Amino acid sequence: MKRRKALARSALTMMPALLLAGCGTSGPANVSGLRDVVGTDLVGVRGATAADQRRIDRTVVGFCAASVWTKGECAKHGEHRDG
Repeated sequence: MKRRKALARSALTMMPALLLAGCGTSGPANVSGLRDVVGTDLVGVRGATAADQRRIDRTVVGFCAASVWTKGECAKHGEHRDG
């Protein structure tokens, strides 16, 4: 009988603690580092003009410089371009 009471008491103590721990939220992470790498050149770009392509290229340079993409992936960017 003692074990049963102890188990019930433990369960009643742990349930609210686990529920409260699971319901916690945190604020958004700081993304300024990612923004520095990616930049804002892609905002509004559709890829329809030479100016759009230059903006895409500037973004790719950031990915490559930060080693987000491999050297092979960076080399592939633009390899099928005319000109």
